[in-house]
Amino acid sequence: MDKEDHAFYVVRKGNIVSIYRNFSDCQAQVSSSVCDPPVSVYKGYYLSKKTEDYLASHGVKNASYAINEGDVKEDLFGALVPCRFQATNSTSVSTEGPKQPLNLGLTMEAQPLSHHQIQCIIEFDGASKGNPGKAGAGAVIRTIDGHVLCLLREGLGVVTNNVAEYRGLILGMKCALRKGFKHVRVTGDSQLVCMQVQGRWQTKHQNMIELCKEVKQLEKNFLSFQINHVRRDFNSLADVQANIGINLPAGQISEEQGQVY
Repeated sequence: MDKEDHAFYVVRKGNIVSIYRNFSDCQAQVSSSVCDPPVSVYKGYYLSKKTEDYLASHGVKNASYAINEGDVKEDLFGALVPCRFQATNSTSVSTEGPKQPLNLGLTMEAQPLSHHQIQCIIEFDGASKGNPGKAGAGAVIRTIDGHVLCLLREGLGVVTNNVAEYRGLILGMKCALRKGFKHVRVTGDSQLVCMQVQGRWQTKHQNMIELCKEVKQLEKNFLSFQINHVRRDFNSLADVQANIGINLPAGQISEEQGQVY
C-alpha cells in the first residue's frame, strides 16, 4: 500500500489540536481559519494504534479528532513535517524539509474566510420518557474549534426515542443552514441514525424511512457533510438540550445563542 494512504495531518488552531485522516478535511479547516488565532499545520505517516487509542479516549473514534493542546504528549505523533498551505482557490502543500517534533509555536498565514468555506459541528440527541413517550429533540451548533454558537431544543409530543434522535439531527441541520454553514461535521450517540444516514444500515420502518429521506434532502444543501457515531459521554450537552425539550409543547422550538462552553 502506498505511503500516502497512511498520511495524517495535525492542525493547531489556538489551543485546539485537530487530527485529520485526509487532505480535504484538513484543507477545509485551514481554509476556514482567520489570522487570529494563528494556524500551524503538520503532516505525518502511520498513526500508531497506541496513539489512536489515546485520541479516541479524548474525542471521536474513527473520524477527525480534536483535543486540547495540554493533552498533546511530546511523542504522540512521532516525526512530523511542516506543511505550507495556500488557502486560496488553488491549494499547495509542501512536505520538504527536515523532520521535527510538533512545534506549537510555528504559525502560518491564513486567508480571509469566504462564505463558501464556513463550517461547523452539529451535535444531536433525542430523549423519550417511555419509548414511545413524551419526547424532546436537542442539538448543539459549535464552531470548528469547539465554541458553542447555539443550543436548540424542540418539544415533540409522544414519539419513540429513534424518532426523537432523527428530529434532533434535523433540528441541528436546519439551524446550520439558516446560519449559512456550508461544511458540517455531525456527531450523535444514536448508532441507528448515524448508520442509516451513512447508508450502512437498512431503513425498514416507514417513519424512519421518511425521516432519513428528510435528512438526505437537507444534506444536499451543504457542500460537504460528515456524520459519525460517538459515545454517550461525548454527547452530553446535546443530551441536556433533548431533555429540556421534553418539557416543551409539541412543535415548540427554544433557541439559545452566544454562550461559550
